[in-house]
Amino acid sequence: MPDDASQPVITRFAPSPTGALHVGGARTALYNWAFAKGRGGPGSRFLLRIEDTDRARSSDDSTRAILRDLRWLGLDWDEGPVCLDDWRSYDASFDPDDPANTLDPRGVGPFYQSKRLDLYNEQFQKLLDAGLAYEDEAGGGALRFKMPDRDITVIDEVLGEVTVPAGQTEDFVIRKGESGGLMPTYHFAVVVDDALMGVTHVIRGQEHLSNAPKHVALYDALGFDKPTYAHIPLIFNPDGSKMSKRVKAKVARKAAIDAGLNDNGLPSAGIPNDELRAFLSKDNDDLTVARAIARQLRLALPEIDVADFRESGYLPTALLNYLALLGWNPGDDIETFDLAFLRDKFDLDRAGKSNAKFDREKLFRFNADAIAALDPAVFRDQLHEHFAARHPRFLDLMNDNAFAAFAEAYRPRARTLDEPAQLGGFFVADDGDIAYDNLDKNARKALTKNDGVGVTHLATFRDVLDQQCDPWTGAKAHELLQAYCDERGVGMGVVAQPIRVAVSGSTVTPGIDQTLDILGRDRTLARIDNLLAAHT
Repeated sequence: MPDDASQPVITRFAPSPTGALHVGGARTALYNWAFAKGRGGPGSRFLLRIEDTDRARSSDDSTRAILRDLRWLGLDWDEGPVCLDDWRSYDASFDPDDPANTLDPRGVGPFYQSKRLDLYNEQFQKLLDAGLAYEDEAGGGALRFKMPDRDITVIDEVLGEVTVPAGQTEDFVIRKGESGGLMPTYHFAVVVDDALMGVTHVIRGQEHLSNAPKHVALYDALGFDKPTYAHIPLIFNPDGSKMSKRVKAKVARKAAIDAGLNDNGLPSAGIPNDELRAFLSKDNDDLTVARAIARQLRLALPEIDVADFRESGYLPTALLNYLALLGWNPGDDIETFDLAFLRDKFDLDRAGKSNAKFDREKLFRFNADAIAALDPAVFRDQLHEHFAARHPRFLDLMNDNAFAAFAEAYRPRARTLDEPAQLGGFFVADDGDIAYDNLDKNARKALTKNDGVGVTHLATFRDVLDQQCDPWTGAKAHELLQAYCDERGVGMGVVAQPIRVAVSGSTVTPGIDQTLDILGRDRTLARIDNLLAAHT
């Protein structure tokens, strides 16, 4: 542990690549990043280590996804798997076996636990030689650590001193047997790795507090200097339930049962009926099935992982800002800040002790404010990037000018980067897919009130657009509309609303000039013709 600010501070984030990056893990990474970047002297570092000793459940795909999510958040690590500037680069080309992705430049070994077995074996032998470890009665090469017969005290920067009396912690397994591949357990590997990598501060969730006495005992037995511990609050749902990935399965299961999918299956998603029935019977919480159900029912599953929030159109700045407040208070009633502020201000003395509650509505407001503060050009670029990943049809059907107009039209009303796709989906719908036979009350009224005067004007103005709007621009169309209404002494809405219904199937669109600019001449006229055919 550094004695003063001139000493290096070394923190780490060590995820297991057995799934996606949970927001709780992202907050842990954030606090470790901020503490290392803002505290300590020369040589301070934030490390990334992949804890992949569970070979049956670990995967390269999960590793790539975790790296991609961390980079999307802007949490760059000083040492660890290869760190590229572009978060999208963690794709199938990423090779965890490439030495550039595994070797610690300070020579303390790879950043993947599965590649550190020689280091662990040295430490196993040290404990065996000292009589501090022994073969487990289960055999197969499994080892247990012999807990000392004394009180164990953990000094925690958040919770204070926590003492476990002698005899309350049993001897525990530190190496799995042959069936587990003779791999170290989490408790052993994390201590050896942190010690050999020079980690000075271990900042992690309070779920690990019960493990800390075991780790302290191992540090003492191995002769390593102990790091400074800080166990931060857990994150729960507002109702106090665990913010678990199982919530997604629960929501999808209920929706599927309510919709009767247990009888119909999910053939379009390639999910056999027996797999669906197993999921609906709670035999498993397979997220592949849950996502297939969500797609078929157009259901929004609860966001749990960082990738969920990215796909829902949240900005990384807003997500990090909110996560930082779930367990830490900057003081002075400050709620809105960026990574630079957090790096400069974060310290453990303002970390909370009580569990935090994840309020999605509050995060939603944070995101809306963050989007509203974006420069128009930045918003356009971020929307383009989001649509390229999530809604490529918009980019296929819109040229650069049309997309720029689309971004400008929806910037004032967008609270996420995904909302414009939902609100403006009519722009990329097939012309024949606009449902004029199932209009809402306002849309029907715009067409049929006063003996259908809206449809009558629409038919007449359609020819005006066709013959006089050349070159086609939204501004020119708006000018013609104004002149048409003035000449006939009718309000703009009498004609504009039927146009909106024709092009979108509703009365809610951006301004007529923006809407017709984006949609273009041919599609506008085709949709007006389709509506007239349906209502005359």
